[in-house]
Amino acid sequence: MSLYRNTIWFLNGMHQYTRSGYEAASQNFEPQDLDVSVVGRSFMVTGANSGIGKATAMAIAKKGGRVHMVCRNKDKAEEAKGDIIHESGNTEVYVHIVDLSESRKVWEFAEAFKKQYPSLHVLVWTVQQRIYHLSDICPLSITLGMYLLTESLIPLLQKSREPRVITVSSGGMLVQKLQIDDLQSEKGYFDGLMVYAQNKRQQVVLTEQWAKEYPDIHFSVMHPGWVDTPAVSQSMPQFHSMMAQRLRSPEQGADTVVWLALSRAAGGTRSGKFFQDRKAVPTHLPLAWTRSSTVEVLTFISQLEMLAKAVQAKPTEVLRDQVV
Repeated sequence: MSLYRNTIWFLNGMHQYTRSGYEAASQNFEPQDLDVSVVGRSFMVTGANSGIGKATAMAIAKKGGRVHMVCRNKDKAEEAKGDIIHESGNTEVYVHIVDLSESRKVWEFAEAFKKQYPSLHVLVWTVQQRIYHLSDICPLSITLGMYLLTESLIPLLQKSREPRVITVSSGGMLVQKLQIDDLQSEKGYFDGLMVYAQNKRQQVVLTEQWAKEYPDIHFSVMHPGWVDTPAVSQSMPQFHSMMAQRLRSPEQGADTVVWLALSRAAGGTRSGKFFQDRKAVPTHLPLAWTRSSTVEVLTFISQLEMLAKAVQAKPTEVLRDQVV
């Protein structure tokens, strides 16, 4: 079954996920969808110092939005901030330094942000953990960081007009079924690519659940296609070299993120959907046996809730050995 999933996924990818796939899909885009001004609206973009995150932050700034860049590396973040301000002419760009794999720090940041800022209209989760780092940390900490940040910011989002949460996932999640008996990938051989795909499946499941739990917020998750980013070139150098001429630009990869964050058309779609090139697409391949039961999904959410409570209750140094 794994061979079947991988084969179908790759064949689909060659047709849809490449630069030519984007160019073909974009023929059906409505240009006026992004003819908008978002002056007065606040956006938080994680991983905003490079790749899809930077392209997203740049596009939002050009439309007048207030951008909060959440990044790990201060120097790279400040450099990206300078680029965004210079190119957009928008000075409302702010840098927040947070390592999103350190769960306690993520929660503390979100709690402090709520006290400092009166509103947040859109949360965009674009951080793409490099695959070769996954063996150095608990893989679940990536999903847990997303869970903590989003859950903590829900009250602030709910106070804002037309709130949205967008998550950049990956088509790689299509080859994975949600695994609830090994959330921290401790059993068997460690395969960074498969762990990464499992994290992305978790993000899709979370988005679907949040859409049910918080109907006053529009949730969406998307696949950017195969994009030429630093994360891809450093994590998968062979794939990057083989596909270099076919990879999408960061701006092409970010297009659907920006559309989901800014356009009225996106706001009118059903919450909880998975998007590719501005269209809702299935979250499972045909006959791939990757669907989860309601019990499995609720078990996964329950496990995350317990870990989140542990993060909030215990000091950082104790947590590091448990979930970070």
